[in-house]
Amino acid sequence: MTVQLLHLSDLHFGGLANIEQIEALEAMIPDLRPDAVVITGDMSQRARHGEFQRARALAQLAARTAPVHVMPGNHDVCWWTRPLIPFGKAPLYAKYARYFGDDLAPTLTIPGAVIAGALTSHGVAWGSLTPRPRDLAVKGHLPKREVERVRGVFAAAPPEQARVLALHHNVLRGEISGRMGLARWRRAQRRIAACGAEVVLCGHDHQEDAELLDGRVVVSTAGTLCRRTRGGRPTSFNFVTIEPTAVHITFFRWDGEGKFRASDTAAFARPGASAAPAAAAS
Repeated sequence: MTVQLLHLSDLHFGGLANIEQIEALEAMIPDLRPDAVVITGDMSQRARHGEFQRARALAQLAARTAPVHVMPGNHDVCWWTRPLIPFGKAPLYAKYARYFGDDLAPTLTIPGAVIAGALTSHGVAWGSLTPRPRDLAVKGHLPKREVERVRGVFAAAPPEQARVLALHHNVLRGEISGRMGLARWRRAQRRIAACGAEVVLCGHDHQEDAELLDGRVVVSTAGTLCRRTRGGRPTSFNFVTIEPTAVHITFFRWDGEGKFRASDTAAFARPGASAAPAAAAS
């Protein structure tokens, strides 16, 4: 079975959002006919109610065509309410949850695939701290508990289903930024490679990309539909096609004339039917 996923990220509703491009995307969704729409975080710019309301409107419109999988990014977390407090995290996500539900890392099962979310956006948290002040509230981290839960989801899925992991922060180094999205990224990469995922959907870096992790896990990094792109590149989104023998990622880029157009496609061989995933890496 072939599965097609519309992969969006970093919409940044608020001052940075490009409404002309958002509206063009909304008009395209029925024609693209995805099996699911996956939005990997940063729905808002400052976690304001109005920003989430507009993001919810987009998600509801997309849901008329296909099921929608949504998760928060670092901009969707009200981290300033409880910085570095390890317990009682609900206030951090209260606004997001009001519009998108309490499940911050949902699982969506569709014919041919299971899409499992992993929460990497924790605000100013001990696991996300680095020596660089500019990383504060920007970096994410991938806790072991998240990977264990995802591994359980993939282990329980029928072998013929594609296993797709969705998270916000980029798991591979950005080409232009030169930055990793996750703190302790080597450990995070080991955990992702061991959890059973075949395809990873992420964003955060504001530059589109498609590469392999550990030589076998296809990583789709979606660009942004806001005005802050890397290197002045056009805004973009990804269209991921998972076939029995291959994974194709097509980049749709803004042409400057009112439309997103399919441009280059990255293709990767897909291994055979998934075996039971290995134990999660430490």
